[in-house]
Amino acid sequence: MCYMDTTLNVRMPTELKRQLEELSRRQHRSSSELVRESLRRFIVAEQFAAVRKSTVPLAEAQGFITDDDIFKAIS
Repeated sequence: MCYMDTTLNVRMPTELKRQLEELSRRQHRSSSELVRESLRRFIVAEQFAAVRKSTVPLAEAQGFITDDDIFKAIS
């Protein structure tokens, strides 16, 4: 992505900033790029958790209690 729609200022502890800068140097990527990627991953994980939470009761009602139950059913 080469464009920016908006800017977000974030306060963070000095140690976290130091770690971000070190990772940025090691990966040859900007701190902004790493933060954007991290935020995207966090949002996707939260969305997945919300979907899972809402579907667990439905799955349990069908007898799917564990992930293994689901894997067995689709294998």
